[in-house]
Amino acid sequence: MVVLGIDPGSLNTGYGVLHCDSGKVSVLVCGLIKLHPALSHPERIGEICRELEEVIADFQPERVALETAFLSRNVQSALKLGQVRGAVIALAMSKHLILHEYAPREVKSAITGKGAASKEQVAFMVARMLGLSPVPVPYDVTDALGIALCDLLRGESRETFLPDGNVRTGGRSWSKLVHASPDMVIR
Repeated sequence: MVVLGIDPGSLNTGYGVLHCDSGKVSVLVCGLIKLHPALSHPERIGEICRELEEVIADFQPERVALETAFLSRNVQSALKLGQVRGAVIALAMSKHLILHEYAPREVKSAITGKGAASKEQVAFMVARMLGLSPVPVPYDVTDALGIALCDLLRGESRETFLPDGNVRTGGRSWSKLVHASPDMVIR
């Protein structure tokens, strides 16, 4: 099983690809897509998609694990994050990848046992669980690895979303979503 974890952001997007075989987890790659603030928001979204598309092509993940949006006091920030998340979801669906989404508290709970854990605590536990030394920086990277780890720990029991290949011809394309049963094992 290969999982791509993504911590989306309009200026910094963290990613991490984990491989799990017979219960042994290893990091294939992790990094940060750091965007220049002078770029327009659409240009940033395009760059995020191009970079993630390369990661998908290079490491062939079977699943994508994405952090859900959280409530923000800044409406513009929340809208921009929502647009980035939408682009990442569209990319995953276009590549026919299984997609799971996790709330920040759920990731923290899966990694540290506490839903209110700090970023430092998550980074420490991610590094410890994956045998990484030193701890990867910035937190966007350890958050992405944590999201992928959360998916490996909880993903089999999640509702699964994937395109079923039904595409309407003419006009715009669309895909129906297939919902996997809770007892379905995806390998």
